[in-house]
Amino acid sequence: MNITVKLGRSAPRLARKLPRNSRTLSTTLIHHDKSPPIKSIIKGDASKPKIIFSGIQPTGVPHLGNYLGALKQWKDMQDNAREADKLFFSIVDLHALTIPGNADKLRQNRREMLTSLLAIGLNPERSTIFYQGSVPQHAELQWILSCTASTGYLSRMTQWKSKLSTLTSTPLSSSSPDPTISSPALKHGLFSYPILQAADILLHRSTHVPVGSDQKQHLEFARECVTNFHSAWSTHIFPSPQTISLDSSSSRIMSLQDPTKKMSKSDPNPKSKIFINDDEATIRKKINSARTDSISATVGEYDPVNRPGVANLLEILGGFTGKTGEKVAEECKDVTLAQLKMLTADAVVAGLEEVRERFLLLGEDTEVNRKRVKETEEVGTQSAKESAERTMEKVREAIGLD
Repeated sequence: MNITVKLGRSAPRLARKLPRNSRTLSTTLIHHDKSPPIKSIIKGDASKPKIIFSGIQPTGVPHLGNYLGALKQWKDMQDNAREADKLFFSIVDLHALTIPGNADKLRQNRREMLTSLLAIGLNPERSTIFYQGSVPQHAELQWILSCTASTGYLSRMTQWKSKLSTLTSTPLSSSSPDPTISSPALKHGLFSYPILQAADILLHRSTHVPVGSDQKQHLEFARECVTNFHSAWSTHIFPSPQTISLDSSSSRIMSLQDPTKKMSKSDPNPKSKIFINDDEATIRKKINSARTDSISATVGEYDPVNRPGVANLLEILGGFTGKTGEKVAEECKDVTLAQLKMLTADAVVAGLEEVRERFLLLGEDTEVNRKRVKETEEVGTQSAKESAERTMEKVREAIGLD
């Protein structure tokens, strides 16, 4: 079998740690500077420039699931976009307000997320990187869209029904959801935040939106908002945004300690997750302690139902080697679980090495770093505001607010 692990400067050091038994495992180490191109994910007329929008909540330093599930793929899009394409990556801090908390913590989380986006390689000279809350047109368009949005559609949103059932302990049928159930824990912001998501996308007249499988319903709702607005005001301002399907396997990164649940920052067990700024020793310790099973001493087949822990390691290894978990399992079927953990740790350490170094460097409280972060904020905010205002001028004219 032949496993290809893409390594950076760590290649010589990591190579010495790999198994020598070539009958069991043959590992090829290759140096890489760029991720492979995004293949055939942007549909439509290739001659027309694309406007790509995506957002992430300011939850602090991203973990491995955030990185493989979205951020790494954002970097790939940036690196492979054509010169005429526009990319908007927003830290959606207004969405974070659906769960009120400590203001100082939110400020810290915003800064850490901005630092993280720069650390993964997003370039403010190529991509517009900005705080959603710094561009007031997002909230303005949300209100305008809410005036034509269907409450029935909103009440059928999967995440709302899930939260409603959890908070009220009331089972809801898909045919007759009831968003009016009284509970002090239910807030209007949680119910209507898909409208703000739609406003985020439409404000920049995005043509394409990268989404995971759990967010596709929200993009469908954004298209519904386009139809409703155009019908109500007899205009045609917004394109109907198309889906860029993110690598679904990378969005299935599970907890290292409970592989039946997604990796989450809220998990109280620190061994359950890996952060992009974890050092090598911490990464190896967490992966070595990852829960697998006693069904077999080797990898065998890819089986997320019966062997979720093994499948999770295969997904993580695949996320850094450009392969699916199924493909990695085929190539590693005779590999022992101890060797799988070592391979996975090697790949994660190498894949995050430069990201971690940039994060730590940018996080240092120096005049140079403060200036760079401030300039990134100012440039991103100005670019986003100009884009937003061009759209809002058309919207206000169409509805009579000009």
